[in-house]
Amino acid sequence: MAGHVQDRWFRTEVGPDGKPHRVKTDRHGLGMRYRARYVAPDGTEKSKSFPDKQKRLADAWLTHTEADMARGQYIDPQAARVTFREYAERWLAALTTDLTSRAAMEGRLRLHALPYLGARPVGSFQPEHIRDWNRQLEDAVASARYRRLIFDAVSSVLNAAVDDRLLASNPCRARSVKAPRPAASRVHPWSAEQVFGVRAGLPDRYRAMVDLGAGCGLRQGEIFGLAVDNVGDLGWVYVRQQVKKVRGTLVFAPPKRGKLRDVPLDPEVSTALHNHMERFPPVEVTLPWLTPTGPKVTHRLVFTSSISAAIWSQGFNDKSWKPALASAGIIATPKKGQRYAAAREHGMHALRHFYASVLLDAGENIKALSLYLGHSDPGFTLRVYTHLMPSSETRTRKAISAMYRAAGHAHDGPETHHGPETAQAA
Repeated sequence: MAGHVQDRWFRTEVGPDGKPHRVKTDRHGLGMRYRARYVAPDGTEKSKSFPDKQKRLADAWLTHTEADMARGQYIDPQAARVTFREYAERWLAALTTDLTSRAAMEGRLRLHALPYLGARPVGSFQPEHIRDWNRQLEDAVASARYRRLIFDAVSSVLNAAVDDRLLASNPCRARSVKAPRPAASRVHPWSAEQVFGVRAGLPDRYRAMVDLGAGCGLRQGEIFGLAVDNVGDLGWVYVRQQVKKVRGTLVFAPPKRGKLRDVPLDPEVSTALHNHMERFPPVEVTLPWLTPTGPKVTHRLVFTSSISAAIWSQGFNDKSWKPALASAGIIATPKKGQRYAAAREHGMHALRHFYASVLLDAGENIKALSLYLGHSDPGFTLRVYTHLMPSSETRTRKAISAMYRAAGHAHDGPETHHGPETAQAA
């Protein structure tokens, strides 16, 4: 055994007779009697003290600790005393995601995790602590979807603590801990009438955005960041950058998850864009790249604000988009002095859903749609839009009807009732 248990109440001395004798130390009868000592994997000495009459417990603890080291499951008790707040701050500082994602993660932890969990040592976390916090979170945050994002942020921090050998297992993954489950929801695409109704309700300089969103499936930031050289003459839109807000500053950045893509440009959408550029000539706009302190990049933007600047999403949504939704009858017009109600499901993302529904209804395959939308996984596209694929059930109905006709047992009309017999004969 590399470690040993020290008895601090007695020491061994060699007497005049040359034999070892136990002699009381100055600490005899005071404080913890036994100290279990060992050398940790990092080469430093660690120890834990035990009271009188617990020598067997000290030996067992030392044996267990050395077994953990041999299995690669050792957790440094001193390091594990770092608080969740301290560890989460270090974890956030080391994140390699983009600044926007990092700021969102930081906000979730700061507002909804640190006030409850921040002072607790990382190594002391048990499933019961997560269950209690989860219950408090349910009272504080109404949206199950947002609660899930907060829960996942805490779980990510504790996953890292497990990797760093500060915690034996992630309590967020315990069987008794139930992660928030957002209510299942389905995309309900707008009708063409609603799409063109919103288009008509927008200021003239923004109307072609609807053509681009509903006709090419671009995201809002990608529409705001569309440059003249992204509109090809051969029937393509090249999605290469977006405009996004990072820590209160507009920047140019790659599309979501860096997915550069080429999207087919329909002649109708192409005409709408060129008509727009004739009425509202593109403007050169210079913004930093990726971060507020990044290098300056200039693009001739197709869409700009009334002062020839890059468009801020919040101002656009409040002053242009929501009034257009109200004019199309999609949301209610607020009373005088009141603001428009939140309408997250009717943001510009609704144009992407419309685009997907049109393509699927026309028989486009999921892989191509996923590519045009800039999704990283066709499986995700399928999960979101599978219910918008009426062609499968339509084919089923047609196939069964064709079978009845081929067998000479087609029904004459809804008044005929020999279906079961016909089915048996078929």
